[in-house]
Amino acid sequence: MKFVSPLLKHAVYPGLAKMGYLRRRGNAGPAIVTYHGILPQGYKTFDSDLDGGLVTAETFRRQLQLLSRQYNVISPAEFMAWCEGKHELPPRAVLLTCDDDLRNTLTEMVPILQEERLSCLFFVTGSSLSEVPAMLWCEELYLMLLEAREEIALDLAHGEFVAHSVNVPEKRRLWWDLVKYLSRYNTGARRSLLDDTRIQLRLPTDWSTALLTDPLRRRFLMLNRVELRALVDAGMDVGAHTLTHSVLSQLSAEEAWCEISGSRNKLEEAIGRPVWALAYPFGDAVSVTDREREMAERAGFTCAFVNSGGGLGAQLPRFALPRVHVTSTMNLGEFEAHVSGFYRSLRERLLGAA
Repeated sequence: MKFVSPLLKHAVYPGLAKMGYLRRRGNAGPAIVTYHGILPQGYKTFDSDLDGGLVTAETFRRQLQLLSRQYNVISPAEFMAWCEGKHELPPRAVLLTCDDDLRNTLTEMVPILQEERLSCLFFVTGSSLSEVPAMLWCEELYLMLLEAREEIALDLAHGEFVAHSVNVPEKRRLWWDLVKYLSRYNTGARRSLLDDTRIQLRLPTDWSTALLTDPLRRRFLMLNRVELRALVDAGMDVGAHTLTHSVLSQLSAEEAWCEISGSRNKLEEAIGRPVWALAYPFGDAVSVTDREREMAERAGFTCAFVNSGGGLGAQLPRFALPRVHVTSTMNLGEFEAHVSGFYRSLRERLLGAA
């Protein structure tokens, strides 16, 4: 597949898109696309994994224009009505969503959506209910690990979590292990463990000061309460992304319920309108189990979203709706291959043949 993948990406997908084959494959839908923000103007990417979920403004605009020309971009309200059996969708319907409530969603993303006369369903965490902007804790952790240039040795909670890494790939694996481990703790205890991690990494207390200047603020800080209201006032819909963006499957039943139901209640109070949709943090099979899907339904959400398996023709269980996860490396042909469902179908065939 290593030989085939570049051929698919740079020749097959663009060729099929140019011929119109992808959009003619079928009308079953809808397809759900998810973004994680826009790379702010002036920001320089320094780690491909860290910034891999963010696209440039130019790429975002080109993707929206493609969808507007060849597909039918629907509003979040239309999608909600469809979920409730109250509305029929047009063929090749596409819903736009975005996770993680980064500040650049308001400063860079919303203006483009407005210029293209489109709306998006933004999933926000409990951090955006605060008056003071904060950084997503799992991104803060990743940045700390990158900032520690020397060999890493960690011993947290008196030997409960012990790890060692010497290079960037090992740091990335360590990061995910730490995210799952720290997800088990409440906000206060997690903050204490993050501070202990910083100390063991020999980083000063002001290590993140540089992140408080533009364009880094727009890249790494999340929306505050005022900016969240501005997002709503701009005509965008808002959904819940839990209170603290933890790996839900790692939490106790009581804590997972608080993350899911509490995020809906507090968000509705903050914006003064119903919150009908949930996006599970991380949204993969490790993070989302039957327990979380049942909780999302019991909490009163109309639907909930995961982060893979999307595209036209996909199965659409209401509390595990698959999405096309847009990455920074997708060219326009590859993007359409995902939206049309061709990528998913091809992958399923290849895996089935294996």
